[in-house]
Amino acid sequence: MNLSLIDLPSPANAATPIPLPQVAIQLHPDDNVAIARQPLLQGMTLLLDGGTTLHIRDTIPPGHKVALREVAAGDAVRRYGQFIGAATKPIHPGSHVHTHNLSVAAFDKDYAVGVDVKPVAFVPDEQRRTFMGYKRGDGRVGTRNTIAVISSVNCSAHTVRQIAAHFTREVLVAYPNIDDVIAVAHASGCGARLGGDDYQLLQRTLAGMANNPNVGGYILVGLGCEVNQVQDLINNYGLRHASGQAPLSLTIQESGGIRKTVQAGIEAVKALLPLVNATARTPQPISGLNVALQCGGSDGWSGVTANPALGLAVDELVRHGGTAVLSETTEIYGAEHLLTRRAINPQIADKLLGQVRWWEAHTQRLNIEIDNNPSPGNKAGGLTTIYEKSLGAVAKGGNTPLTAVYAYAEPITERGMVFMDTPGYDPVSATGQVAGGCNLIVFTTGRGSVFGFKPAPSIKVATNSALYRQMEEDMDLDAGKILDGVPMTTMAAEILDEIIAVASGKPSKSEAQGVGADEFNPWNLGGTL
Repeated sequence: MNLSLIDLPSPANAATPIPLPQVAIQLHPDDNVAIARQPLLQGMTLLLDGGTTLHIRDTIPPGHKVALREVAAGDAVRRYGQFIGAATKPIHPGSHVHTHNLSVAAFDKDYAVGVDVKPVAFVPDEQRRTFMGYKRGDGRVGTRNTIAVISSVNCSAHTVRQIAAHFTREVLVAYPNIDDVIAVAHASGCGARLGGDDYQLLQRTLAGMANNPNVGGYILVGLGCEVNQVQDLINNYGLRHASGQAPLSLTIQESGGIRKTVQAGIEAVKALLPLVNATARTPQPISGLNVALQCGGSDGWSGVTANPALGLAVDELVRHGGTAVLSETTEIYGAEHLLTRRAINPQIADKLLGQVRWWEAHTQRLNIEIDNNPSPGNKAGGLTTIYEKSLGAVAKGGNTPLTAVYAYAEPITERGMVFMDTPGYDPVSATGQVAGGCNLIVFTTGRGSVFGFKPAPSIKVATNSALYRQMEEDMDLDAGKILDGVPMTTMAAEILDEIIAVASGKPSKSEAQGVGADEFNPWNLGGTL
């Protein structure tokens, strides 16, 4: 971030005590750190509640933590009123708290199931907000109306891209109800054990993309000799078009090579165009929205501005009967107890904790640590430990009950706030959410992620105003206004309004730039043969 965008305190005033809230935020009374709103220069004096003063010992960047009290080596450091790690050495008041003196450590979590479940005051059906969506025959609603050309294997990736590339905006102008023709290409489909975990994950993901409500029609394209056979995919998941017919499938080997397959694929898509175009946007209740919640390029403000504001928007979406999908299991690690306390029954809590334990064993087998996350960019933005990052990430899920927990790319059938097991890597995580049925993504970012994903539009919410000004062509909303006094509820309402506008056809900023054609990335567990 360009620090020149932030007003620096004058050195001449450095000795004058500055009230803490003017330059930093203490998020909870139990916290022994505060978050710098602007660079805190060595030698500054801050005025704390009760008239005590705090002398800044180190220059501390915005979004980073300053110690408010003495912390002995091994003692807890708290943010949000929660444990984010233990001091690795004595930390003196006014010191910078970061990777040099703070690390993860084991701590007791209160998994009391359901104790924080609050009843949802649902909005009556006739009063629910609406958006302009594409209603499908099974009652689900799309925010986009696309035709997907889906590869079964990496060997057909080039071919599906060539087929989709034929259908430019000039070609589609005659079909005003079709938003796009997209290629769903990937780097997998062979070199895996037939019927193994990776095979099943890929097939479930591809079937989910074919069945996503934003897909009005699709064709499948394979090579012919791959492990992930097209016909097996069709049979295993009962893939059918709305008419009840099996989808058209092509293989390069049977079609006579790439050129002939591309031509056959183009003709197949041409046949779908009038059928898919027959569905137009109509007013639909926002209960038809399944919103994927993502955060990437997070910083010290993610859990202060954009994530909790998105959480309030999620609460309102749920009140209107909609669904929000929290994911990234490695990025709720250390905060999972906050979700079990909102689980509506013990089975849901147990399923979530089972996924967390699987990740602990998985990372141990691979000789990696979950705390390898936060990334270097997250740390540069002020996040020190995975616990700290997770506490901010969980805020995207609001305060409503946790109604279901799903495996990766599993079809989402429950309403409300649900959780899906995914890695923390954004493309892989979002792929699972969209394969599960999400028709829109809201993506918070503090460092400047430019993520887009076809066929689900991605709304980008900046956590701080400096980032928004720096990357306004890529950021849809500025949640940094909260730090300037805009109420959290006002920002949440703005997010929900933007969700409805984009769901109704307004291009998100990533869509306007054509981003999203290459982000499809199914989870691969690593069993390549």
